[in-house]
Amino acid sequence: MTCEVKDQAEKLAAYNKLAGPAVKAGGGRILARDSRVVAHDAGIAERTVLIEFDSFEQAVAAHESAAYQEALIALSDGVERDFR
Repeated sequence: MTCEVKDQAEKLAAYNKLAGPAVKAGGGRILARDSRVVAHDAGIAERTVLIEFDSFEQAVAAHESAAYQEALIALSDGVERDFR
């Protein structure tokens, strides 16, 4: 996932408070979460979070869970997201 912060720190903070526990409850393991990014080639230097799941299906279920959807509502238009 990458995202561009749009000066909405309070929305991002609310999202972070909810999203981490939701991802962990869904079986996700956060491997990297940092705002310090080095982009190579055609990459874009944006905040990147790398999360590992045991399966694709587990990742989709975690994203669609009520807990993670609550985090997305808290985030609202706080950032422009690219979730993969």
